Amino acid sequence: MKIVQPKDKLELQNDGTLEVFFIGTGSAFAQEHYHTNFLIVKGNDHILVDFGATGPIAFPTTTGRPVTDVETLFITHSHFDHVGGVEYLALLNRYVGMTALERPKMKMIINEQYQRILWEMTLRGGMEWNEVNREGERLTFTDFFEIIRPSLRTSVPREVWEVQYGSIKLEIFRTNHLPAQPFPWQQSFVTYGVFIDDRVFISGDTVFDTELIGMYSDRAEYMFHDCSFMPNPVHASLPELRTLPDEVKKKIFLVHYPDKADQHDFTGFAGLTKQGYRYIFD
Repeated sequence: MKIVQPKDKLELQNDGTLEVFFIGTGSAFAQEHYHTNFLIVKGNDHILVDFGATGPIAFPTTTGRPVTDVETLFITHSHFDHVGGVEYLALLNRYVGMTALERPKMKMIINEQYQRILWEMTLRGGMEWNEVNREGERLTFTDFFEIIRPSLRTSVPREVWEVQYGSIKLEIFRTNHLPAQPFPWQQSFVTYGVFIDDRVFISGDTVFDTELIGMYSDRAEYMFHDCSFMPNPVHASLPELRTLPDEVKKKIFLVHYPDKADQHDFTGFAGLTKQGYRYIFD
């Protein structure tokens, strides 16, 4: 695996090698880094995973590209640092990308349950009244997005969805992030992480969850894990992650971290995830 910074602008196509590019690596309230959103690039395909409140600035700043270049989106959950820029992205695509630039409708990988949550609880208020569609009705989710449905693979021991998007395989697993009580994942709000091409685990937002880590630690070549530096009721903490076996820790890059990261010791881990860098899994 190589970690490199783009020389000019980030390419959204490559020779078929799996890449993950971190637009941001910060936690929700971080000031030193953008929100943890990332691009998966492989061959002719790319997927933007999350587009938080810092996304409209973070994306062009770190990639050197306009946001209208985004073709496909996957959202892990509805907190502002992961979904806060999606309305901007959708409106920009509809009224600039699809008109002036003649781009196709943006695609979104999303299951039916989360589509209802995302539209009804987050996006609808700012998007449905912009115009009426050809049928004379207010706009709906599908006026903005072409839907790609993942398939439910299993619900035991964890809900897991799968989708093959071009050359990219995504395994989408439920995490236990909300609410801030010790509920099992089945009683938690809908939140996800991803396992990419049977190689790279990215936890998404989650409490310290040894069951989840155990499901993927043997299969994953590398792991990118949510990390708070202090005990946190909705995020895994550095003290908790330090309790993992050495052979697991050495695979883990810490991400979604707060400010002042240089004040902490990450001995035993693969390191801190770097904002604006390509992680190339050759």
